[in-house]
Amino acid sequence: MSEQIVILDFGSQYTQVIARRIRECKVFCSIQPFDTPARELAALRPKGLILSGGPASVYAPKAPLPDPGIFKLGAPLLGICYGVQLFGHFLGGKVEPGQKREYGKGALTVKDATCPLFQGLPESFQVWNSHGDKLTRQPRGFRPVAITENSEYAVIENRAKRFYGLQFHPEVVHTPRGKEILANFVHGICGCGSEWTMRHFIDQAVEEIRAQVGHEHVILGLSGGVDSSVAAMLLHKAIGEQLTCIFVNNGLLRAREAESVQEVFGRNFQIKLRYEDATELFLRRLRKVTDPEKKRKIIGKTFIEVFQAATRRVGHAKFLAQGTLYPDVIESVPIAGNPAALIKSHHNVGGLPKNMKFKLVEPLKGLFKDEVRRVGEELGLPKELVWRQPFPGPGLAVRILGEVTPARCEILRNADWIVVEEMKQSGWYYKIWQSFAVLLPVRSVGVMGDERTYDYTIALRMVDSQDGMTADWVKLPYELLEKISNRIINEVKGVNRVCLDISSKPPATIEWE
Repeated sequence: MSEQIVILDFGSQYTQVIARRIRECKVFCSIQPFDTPARELAALRPKGLILSGGPASVYAPKAPLPDPGIFKLGAPLLGICYGVQLFGHFLGGKVEPGQKREYGKGALTVKDATCPLFQGLPESFQVWNSHGDKLTRQPRGFRPVAITENSEYAVIENRAKRFYGLQFHPEVVHTPRGKEILANFVHGICGCGSEWTMRHFIDQAVEEIRAQVGHEHVILGLSGGVDSSVAAMLLHKAIGEQLTCIFVNNGLLRAREAESVQEVFGRNFQIKLRYEDATELFLRRLRKVTDPEKKRKIIGKTFIEVFQAATRRVGHAKFLAQGTLYPDVIESVPIAGNPAALIKSHHNVGGLPKNMKFKLVEPLKGLFKDEVRRVGEELGLPKELVWRQPFPGPGLAVRILGEVTPARCEILRNADWIVVEEMKQSGWYYKIWQSFAVLLPVRSVGVMGDERTYDYTIALRMVDSQDGMTADWVKLPYELLEKISNRIINEVKGVNRVCLDISSKPPATIEWE
């Protein structure tokens, strides 16, 4: 890459969000450990450096500190939150605990509109704070250019050296004009163009996979979901026949899922695919189990057993590939006290037994879901796969309340197929986050023709979300809901009632179990 921005990571949970914003500016960026030697950074020839936020205090005994040589590289520097406090620590300022901590929304007032960070921005706008310490004396050669009600040094600059510091977080959505600030730094101050695309990401990822794997073989657990599918295509592009995908049918899949995965990846893309049908094993172990957590543990344990057995049959593979995304693993560097590692455990790696002696390949771990979808499009995956809605790892088991039986799976599978079909035909499927059916362990009296029935209830769950962390129910047209309900009751044997879930997250969750 001829142009790049380098981010030094001091343990912020937002480091990859900064990287995402830089990518949205169509500029390549890389994330390096906070203590990367200045000479190694110089070899990367960065157009600019960004010092991320972090949970530590700069004056703490084990605070993560950079090589002081970074301040002499001649490249523009942008310090964010903890990053601006590093300016104070190294360049003659002073950092102290604030008398009033700043968390959440704040109002930034620009005092010098000629500062290149604020090109095209208003005099006052909302920002997002998350800090307890603050600058109480600006570093030598710096001057304040913007303030908040709690900080007279909310933004500082040394324009001659092209050093800029922000006490707030421009990368998060709660700073609505933050992307423009980062764009002004990247384009206006660092002089970067706008040429980087997801095609460049693919080319770079292919090179990195080849360098990591060499001539060894790789195994990937293919679920049919977006993440593992894109990872499979990326790995296949990089190493071809060295990749073997293992697809486990746990009996809890969506309708026609097993056939679709084998068709797309095995026959269409000619990827080596092992199909493991373990339906009977999973359903036998789930018999009479009603506790949601026990269901998940049984499914996870059984999957590992089946997957392990399949890997032994494949043999001679040294690498295990996973479609892990950034929100799955929000942890960057091993800094003591880093809260990012506590926010969300690495759900893929965490479930692997210690005796699986594989090295990991995670080509998507720096991306977000929408970016992965764009990679999938670039790689030629069909729209129906790239833009499919999220589906839980335990499958239909978390959408069947109570005991999971073959009969209940069949009822839910058929009902869910109708939901997906009608949502797609109406154009709503690709507009919202998730839409699915849930089977309730509730039977009620109904009338069909001249006969009374005593059958199950289906709940419909349609929600919209940006990232799955929060969600709200979608106000679909009554005509669409009526059509879905009528079809389920008329076509799915064993159902005589359909309800609509109108709870938001929080307090409810998206899935029912």
